[in-house]
Formats: sequence, structure tokens, C-alpha cells
Amino acid sequence: MNEGSERNDSSSMKKANVSTKEGDCGASEAEIIAGDSDVAVAPPDPLPTRHPLENSWTFWFDNPSAKSRQAAWGSSIRPVYTFSSVEDFWRVYNNIHHPSKLTVGADFHCFKEKIEPKWEDPICANGGKWTVSFSRGKSDTCWLYTLLALIGEQFDYGDEICGAVVNVRARQEKIALWTKNAANEAAQLSIGRQWKEFLDYNEQIGFIFHADAKRLDRGAKNRYTV
Repeated sequence: MNEGSERNDSSSMKKANVSTKEGDCGASEAEIIAGDSDVAVAPPDPLPTRHPLENSWTFWFDNPSAKSRQAAWGSSIRPVYTFSSVEDFWRVYNNIHHPSKLTVGADFHCFKEKIEPKWEDPICANGGKWTVSFSRGKSDTCWLYTLLALIGEQFDYGDEICGAVVNVRARQEKIALWTKNAANEAAQLSIGRQWKEFLDYNEQIGFIFHADAKRLDRGAKNRYTV
């Protein structure tokens, strides 16, 4: 897809009235600092909720520097901010770095409130993930479209979705969509097809069960493809 273009598809966000204009709140972009100082986020000014979302969502950040200091996997992940309205989403989004500006090794998540982005979370334990890949610095637009599809409840099987994560690595960036019940093939295929449509992504994508990933690590194979 053309990463430099911004779509203005009002129908894609009709349930949550989410605008795809990043400048709606007029906030200047600050930083997510992925280093010894952990994460710095400029919190949004309190505003009355004008357009509430169906679910509340939490941004989580996995600091690459903290990862090297932690013995237990996942112990470096921490919540950044929880939002429950369209306005709060844009004010947070416009004040954090987008994937192309994050430090190599960083993982940035957006999950439904009270679901931790970990295999061990009871809601995620029996799930899996769809993954799309991009060359370094090319995932920003698709990350935004993924977030808008999530918070706008645009998936037919939206209750199956836990959240999404973008992984920033030296040569590529990956966005993964986590779901609850990997064995529900019909739901997973529907989610994968709709996600590709939202992103205008034409390459084949695969779905891996978390159980396979835990047991086989990099040897885990796709169970579904679309």
C-alpha cells in the first residue's frame, strides 16, 4: 500500500465516530523514550468525554533497554495510558512517537483494558495472532489504521480481539493482531480477511497459535493463511 497517503474513509469508523485526521486535537508530537529513562508521555489534558468508545484501551510499552536487564520475559512491559473516548485517543496518539521513530527492539501495544499483552494472560492464553510485515520505517500508516479499526469496533468478530502490537526491529517492523480463541477458525479467518481489507494489504498473512509459539518458538507454523 502507499504508506505516504492518508485515507479519509468516514465509513470505516462510523461506529465510534473516529476521524482519521491526525491533526484534530492540534497537539504537538512528543516522545516515547526507549532508554534508561523508560517511557515519557505527555498526558492529555482532561476533557469531558464527547465520543465514548465501546471499550476502553490501554497502550503498553516494552522498553528494549529494560528487556536486557530483566530475567523474566514480559517483566519489562508496562502500561502507558488508558483511554475510553475518541478525543483521548487522538490526544495520546499525537503525543507519542509512531513506530518509525521508536528505538530498535521496542514493542508498542494497544490492548483492551484489563488484558495484558502476554501469553500468560487468561484471555490471551488460548489465542493466537495474525502478523503483517513491513520494511523498516514503513508501518506507521498501517499501525494507525489498525488502531482505528480496533477502537472503532470494525471487525465482525470484535469480541474475539485482544489487541495489537507493533514490533520494531533493525530490518523490519511487524504488526500483530492478537485474538482470544485460536481454535475458532471461522472467526480467525474473518478477522484476517477484514484486517487485510482495512490495511489494503495484498500479500498473504498467517495466523500462529500462541500455544505453538510457546512450544516451538521460531519453529511455529501458520495454522491459517489468508
